[in-house]
Amino acid sequence: MNRIIRYQGAIVQDDHLLLIRHRAHDTGKSIWLFPGGGIEEGESEEECVEREMWEETSLRVSVERLVLDEPTRHAVGYKRRRTYLCSVMSGIAAPGYEPEEDAAAAYGIVEVAWLDLRDERAWPALAKSDEITYPQLCSVQRELGYL
Repeated sequence: MNRIIRYQGAIVQDDHLLLIRHRAHDTGKSIWLFPGGGIEEGESEEECVEREMWEETSLRVSVERLVLDEPTRHAVGYKRRRTYLCSVMSGIAAPGYEPEEDAAAAYGIVEVAWLDLRDERAWPALAKSDEITYPQLCSVQRELGYL
């Protein structure tokens, strides 16, 4: 699996964006983030995003367009993030699973939440205080015309 670029989805429905919450098994620490991951051999970027959304959210999505393409600011992990706008085709959002054994051993997807893109006051405090997720949320809001 290619770990240079993280392909993630901004799943938007009725002015709300879906995030998933990961919780570390050893520490219990949680983080909210956009669902996504690495591309597999032979996949297009769009196929990767569709697969990742299914695995992590139980939703079948249609990839509409690239919204953000940005470098990451962290030395560990992916070097770049590509965020695609997605619309729900079928399913009900629910915590999915992490198919990679090493990742599944470290954390689980324990919750999903729809965040209102028009008003961040109801967003989870953990998402608003996160130095990675919060700037991405604001960038998506801006790119989609909510700011």
